[in-house]
Amino acid sequence: MNYRHAFHAGNFADVVKHATYAWVLARLAEKPKPFAVLDTHAGLGEYDLEADQATRTGEWRDGVAKLRNDLAAAPESLAPYAAALADLPPRWYPGSPRIARHFLRDGDRAMLCELHQVDAATLQRTFAGESGIEIVADDGYAAVKSKLPPRERRGVVLIDPPFESTDEFDKLARALRHGLKRFATGVFLAWYPIKDREGPDALITAYSSGEVRRVTLAEIEWPPAPDAKGLRGCGILAINAPWRYEEAMREAWEWCAARFKPGAKVDIRVLAGE
Repeated sequence: MNYRHAFHAGNFADVVKHATYAWVLARLAEKPKPFAVLDTHAGLGEYDLEADQATRTGEWRDGVAKLRNDLAAAPESLAPYAAALADLPPRWYPGSPRIARHFLRDGDRAMLCELHQVDAATLQRTFAGESGIEIVADDGYAAVKSKLPPRERRGVVLIDPPFESTDEFDKLARALRHGLKRFATGVFLAWYPIKDREGPDALITAYSSGEVRRVTLAEIEWPPAPDAKGLRGCGILAINAPWRYEEAMREAWEWCAARFKPGAKVDIRVLAGE
């Protein structure tokens, strides 16, 4: 594994991903019944935006830095994300484990998977002594089989791979199939990058058939530059999202997109209904 998320922490993709995740977690926390979180690719948990890796790319400057000062006036759909950001000083950015931790209550659980041994050890130190948090130093795709269904029978699965391998979209699709077989009522959030349309469009087509119900797409994308091969957008495929998810994400993603660099197109739509 060569991917290190510290280079990309707080960029536009992190913002929309974590805003979505925080909103879903906040909705789960509204009901008293305990819930579980499975984070398949947890990373470090939190990131210093003034450290070498983050400053070398500076991606956060076109992401969280573009909207942090405006969050007090942001729509209600971004309030959970703003609350999670406020847990750390401005120079630090919360990864998905830290965001999940913000919403966990007594009786809730988070299973944080990280294959990179150094990052898994960092997660262990970050959350040492925290009740309800389990660090799984193993392949997150394997955890979709071994950790589901949770005993709570209620919760969210965040699948956020590094997309290092050429068959990552296939791995993501398989993980969703395995996860849904084991935890059919769980909320699944599957994040993916947009560098070209081949992988995303194949995933969208597969989940537009109606075989899986309650599927919602969210994407943000910029027009491709003639010579560009890098990241130009990202998306989240959501399954079993809470009530009013589509409306909330359209509001949140469009508000964020207006503060990122110009030209972004936001697409929020239901691929398969009830």
